[in-house]
Order: sequence, then structure tokens, then C-alpha cells
Amino acid sequence: MKKIVFYLIAIIIVGCSNESEITITKFEGSPEFTTSKLSLITDQKKENTNNHFSFNVENYELGEQTAGAIDNGLANSAKGQHIHMIVNNGPYSAHYESEFSKEINEGKNLILFFLSRSFHESVKNPNAFSLIQINSDEENFEHYDLNSEFLFYSRPKGIYKGNDTKKLLLDFYLVNTEISPEGNKVRATVDGKEFVIDEWAPYYIEGLQIGEVIVKLELINSNGELIDAPFNPVERKVTLQ
Repeated sequence: MKKIVFYLIAIIIVGCSNESEITITKFEGSPEFTTSKLSLITDQKKENTNNHFSFNVENYELGEQTAGAIDNGLANSAKGQHIHMIVNNGPYSAHYESEFSKEINEGKNLILFFLSRSFHESVKNPNAFSLIQINSDEENFEHYDLNSEFLFYSRPKGIYKGNDTKKLLLDFYLVNTEISPEGNKVRATVDGKEFVIDEWAPYYIEGLQIGEVIVKLELINSNGELIDAPFNPVERKVTLQ
């Protein structure tokens, strides 16, 4: 009986030691694209339930693989660089051409577009995004204040398989706000473990177990208090297989 108890304890200890610690590390080395620009050149045109969008893209090649995409260990799109479109801080859709149509739900919609590398890291320069709102009923819906502080969730997203589960990109987009050691910050909670981020940069998450993972992002002030802003906080579930 003592031997059985000893074996059980040993199994528990070994099992615990095999669990990796969740870590977040700043991701560096991507091309910066400091002169890239994304501009909405036509107002949206609605055809039935679809809205049509057209952009001017400068100093950035949609559909091209980003340098370093093969070697950085992050999930990568075979279709290349693209535009991320986020509606009401929901999961983004990826668009590989500068002109496209997208179905938008009726109601009040805040939409962010930004340039994305092929491995889904956002281009973080002041000219690489466009923020608009679409209201289906102008009389009954109040407008968002586009000068408000915004935190938009981008990655991780969806289902990860095989080697893509080892390192997940954590990426978000800030509009009308900055984060710093002395000022606002982003609090990221990954499967219950909290991290406070004070630099707007891409990060990668390691040490996750196979299964469902909950990621929560919060824009907070210097006192650690949640900032009153649209769609703050935001939470997403991703799956590792």
C-alpha cells in the first residue's frame, strides 16, 4: 500500500513539473514599415447587406510575404500581407486586396482597418489605419466619439495546430492613446495569469497547454483602473490542438 501511495505521489509531481509556465515576451525584428500608409478613398457603398470599401495603400505590398515570416515561429498566412478589419472589437477579417465588400450587421458599428504583416502583426504607425463608423439608423443610434481612447484586440485568434501552438502572437491596436511605465497600460490576462504591458509592441505567448485558452485585454490608467472606453475590456477564446 505504501508503494502504491508513493507511486501516485511521484506521478503527480512529474505531471506538475511537465506543465510549462505561461510567459509573454516582446517580439522584435519585424520590418517596421514606418512609411506605409492606408487611406480609405471612397465612402462605403451598400449593396443589399454588403458594404463596399476601397483603399489607397502606399509603400506596402498586399499579398506579399513579410520578410522573416518563415523563421519567426508564428502562424503565417500563405496569402501574404493584408488588411485587418475589426468591427465592434470582434474577431478580425483579413482582406488581401485594396478593394473588397463585407457584410455588416444592422445597427451601430465601429470599424477599424489596419495594415497587417503576413504573420498578422499590425503595422503600428499613425498612417497605417483608418477608423470609421457605420450606423444603419442615423436617427436612433448615437455616434461613437472617434476621439475616445480605444484598445482593439487582434491576436491570438481562432484555432492553432501543431507547431503553431508553441508560440502565439499577442497583438493589439491602440487609437488616441499611448501606454508607458508612468501612464496608461494594457493588462493582459492569459488563462488566469496577469501581465501588465507598458509598451505598444507585438508580443508572443509561450507555455500554453493544448485546449481552450482565454485571453482578456484591458486598457487601464496609471492607477490600474479600467478606462471607461468603448469595448473595454475585450475577451477572446482560442483553441490549441
